[in-house]
Amino acid sequence: MSDWIDKADRVTEAAIPTDAAGFDALLDAARPVVLRGLVADWRRWWRGGAGAAAMAAYLRRFDGGKPLGLFAGPPAIDGRFFYRDDMRGFNFERGNIPLPVLLDALQQAASETTPPAFYAGASAAKDHFPGWTRDNVLPLPTGDATARLWIGNGSRVSAHFDMASNVAVVVAGRRRVVLFPPEQIANLYIGPLDVTMAGQPATMVDIERPDPARFPRFAEAQGQAIVADLGPGDAILIPTLWWHEIRATGALNVLVNYWWTRGTPDAPFLALVHAILAVRDRPAAERAALRTWFDHYVFGDDAPAVADHLPVEARGVLGAPGPERDARIRGYLRQMLGG
Repeated sequence: MSDWIDKADRVTEAAIPTDAAGFDALLDAARPVVLRGLVADWRRWWRGGAGAAAMAAYLRRFDGGKPLGLFAGPPAIDGRFFYRDDMRGFNFERGNIPLPVLLDALQQAASETTPPAFYAGASAAKDHFPGWTRDNVLPLPTGDATARLWIGNGSRVSAHFDMASNVAVVVAGRRRVVLFPPEQIANLYIGPLDVTMAGQPATMVDIERPDPARFPRFAEAQGQAIVADLGPGDAILIPTLWWHEIRATGALNVLVNYWWTRGTPDAPFLALVHAILAVRDRPAAERAALRTWFDHYVFGDDAPAVADHLPVEARGVLGAPGPERDARIRGYLRQMLGG
């Protein structure tokens, strides 16, 4: 069962940064941190602990009329949205649902002993909840990151990564977040890269009921896991590429998250997938040589300076980062890959 999670180390709690420099320091540390009570003042809008009914009424005030994307699963999945046993599809249905219908369904589910699972995720506030960001301001310098609302009942999202930094704020209900460092990828037994529940590859391990015979290396990941328990008003900062599994509890739970990148928005994940095609299956000697190329041009500490021996105007795709260089790289790739 999940006893090991209860015994795991806790995510460090950090002081809420008061300026951009303090926030950047948290990002540069590249470690998850809990910001306890970051948005405690948001609760004044629905009178704090007034319950699910008050939260539902508050959400209805912002209904923009645009249906939300929905995952819905039967009671048998116990809130764990995942693949079917035969990997031919998923154990839930996808659809769209108006906010009032979703809230009514959650209220009905709350009265059932074994309720179905509902999960409406990543709904951009600007599209679905106009006025939300005006009344609920995140006190962190996340630039133009879009506020996205996640609404549901009991659910579990398998450990996955994001290619962006993430601040996730609990508004209603509770969330438990189990995190694994990026270097634990080999011990997490990742599922398909191109057929996923919600865009990002996820672990095949049921971390609450791990099967050591099927996934023996997961024991190493367990030893590196850290856990955060969050209530209304609390937030967690999840750095890029950290694996995280989230369990939500409560008849009506609400989370708001903010994704943003500090560099080029082009996805390194797509470069990885292309490298599988272009590099992985070449002869061993070639792969060894290409590894030195990647270290020289990409991963080495001095990689940004490898073209310093060339005149600035002759550095082409090796030039300094910026809009002009980035556009040149994209154009070169389109040309070489045939459009």
